[in-house]
Formats: sequence, C-alpha cells, structure tokens
Amino acid sequence: MGIFYFNAEQVLPVDMQTAWTFFSSPNNLALITPPEMDFKTLTPMDGQEIFAGMRIDYKVKPLFGIPVHWQTGISIVQKPFSFTDIQLKGPYRCWEHTHTFTQTHNGVLMKDEVKYQLPFGPLGVIAHALLVRKKIETLFGYRKAAIERLFK
Repeated sequence: MGIFYFNAEQVLPVDMQTAWTFFSSPNNLALITPPEMDFKTLTPMDGQEIFAGMRIDYKVKPLFGIPVHWQTGISIVQKPFSFTDIQLKGPYRCWEHTHTFTQTHNGVLMKDEVKYQLPFGPLGVIAHALLVRKKIETLFGYRKAAIERLFK
C-alpha cells in the first residue's frame, strides 16, 4: 500500500563518459538540487568513483526547512549504463532511484526511475497527494533545468 513511482527523462548533448562522470559523482548532486533544500554531502568523496556497497551521508531540507539526515547506499553499478541508489536512513519508508544512460544519435538519454513509499500508512498517502508528489515533481523539474544549463 502507498508505493509510488516517478519517472523522468532527458537527452544530454554529451557522450556517455561525460554523463557517467558527472552523474556518478555524489559531489555534483548539490549542483542540481534547489538551493532552498540546502543540500550538503557529509561524506568526504575525494573524487572517488561510486561502487556497489558505497554509503553516502547527506543533510537536506526537503520540507518546511527542516534539516534531515539522509544516507544513501549504492546498490547496483553497471558502469557506464546505470546505477541504483537506495535510502538507508531518511524521511521515506522506501526510496529506490535508478539512473540509466543510453547513447543516442543526439547524445545520451538519461532516465530517472524512482520507487518510493512514505511512512505513516494512510497519512503518508494523504501527504503524498497533498504535498510530496508535487515536491518531487518540482525537484526533478529544477534538476532538468539545471542540467540543461550545465550541459549547454
């Protein structure tokens, strides 16, 4: 009950290696997150590449300016085609985000597929309808525009 899905896609005018290098670096996530979310990577990355089993800690303000500790685990890496991160600690009951990259004649087709569930059962479903779905749509809309600016 209360499992939701969000999908987005975007064509990037770059090659696969450029797309992979940018999106597989946790340090770049702050560049494509709305400033009001005050997103910060807490785990020192030192340029290391993601790997299955990697854990990354963040601080983010997803709603009402309230800071939340979010820990992501990288569960699957298929370089340079896809990777999946899951929330280990954070505001969702479940969060699984798969990023896929496919070379096309126009560049790289990037797809985001998110499966998520809120806590609190029926109250979470109501919160999703009233607030959370729109917040996720706004977040990915911001990301799309930020990515377009970065990859002109």
